[in-house]
Amino acid sequence: MTLALNPIAFHLGSLSVRWYGILMATGVLVATLMAIQEGKKRQIISDDFVDFLLWAVPIGFIGARIYYVVFEWGYFSQHPDQIIAIWNGGIAIYGGLLAGLAVLVIFCYKRMLPPFLMLDIIAPGVMAAQVIARWGNFMNQEAHGAKTTLFFLQSLHLPNFVIQQMYINGAYYQPTYLYESLGNLLGLIIILSLRHKKHLFKQGEVFLSYVIWYATVRFFVEGMRTDSLYIANTIRVSQALSLILFIGAIILWIYRRKVVRPKWYLAGSGLKYPYNRD
Repeated sequence: MTLALNPIAFHLGSLSVRWYGILMATGVLVATLMAIQEGKKRQIISDDFVDFLLWAVPIGFIGARIYYVVFEWGYFSQHPDQIIAIWNGGIAIYGGLLAGLAVLVIFCYKRMLPPFLMLDIIAPGVMAAQVIARWGNFMNQEAHGAKTTLFFLQSLHLPNFVIQQMYINGAYYQPTYLYESLGNLLGLIIILSLRHKKHLFKQGEVFLSYVIWYATVRFFVEGMRTDSLYIANTIRVSQALSLILFIGAIILWIYRRKVVRPKWYLAGSGLKYPYNRD
C-alpha cells in the first residue's frame, strides 16, 4: 500500500496553505532574484524588475485563468459561478506567459526599456520558475500521463517517493510533470552556460532560445498528458500553440538576423541606461 503526500503544507486558522502555492511563490521569487542579478550586469536597476513583478504576477494569474476558461467554455458556460473559483484548480501556464508578455511590452514602453533585452534577462528565471512550480502538480497528483506499471516507473530509477505519488486511485501513472520539469532544467542549464558567450547571442536570442526549447518540451509532454485542453475535441491546444511558438521563434530569429539586420541596441534613442552590447 502506498501513501500519497499531503498537498496541504499547513493551516493558518481556517486557511489551508497548499504546497502548490508555496512552490509557485518560490518559483516567482527565484525568477525575480535571477532577473535582478542579471540586470545588474546590464545596468538595469532592481526596482524595474520589482515593479514589473507587481503587475505581471496578478495579471499573469488572470491570463492563466482566462485561457483555461476559454478552452473549457462548454463547462463554464453552464456554471458561470465557477469562473472565478480558481481555488478549485484550472489555470494554464501558456495563458500566464502570454499575459505576462503583454504586460512586459507595455511596461517597457512606459519605462523606455528595450523589451528584447528585458526578455533576455527574465527568460531564464521564468524557466527556473517552471522547473520548480511543476512539482506543485506532483503534490496535487495532477497533470500526469496515462496509466503505466510499477515496473516501468522503477526502470526509470525514480526515487520511491515519486513512484508512490504516481499511484493514484489504484493505478500508476506517467509522471509527465517530471518529464517537463527535467526538460526545462536541462534547457536552463544550457542557456545559462551559453548566454554570456561572446558574439553568440544577439539581443533577444536568449529569449527566443527559451521559447524554442520550452515549446519543444511542452509539445512532446503535452501529447502524453490526460488532462489536455482541446479545440473541437481533436486538437490539443498546448500542442498547437507550442508548434506555432516554435515556428514563430525560428522565423523571428532568422528575420532579425538576415532581413532586418537591426542595430541590436538603440544607442542615442533616449533610453535611460547605457546598455551593454553583449
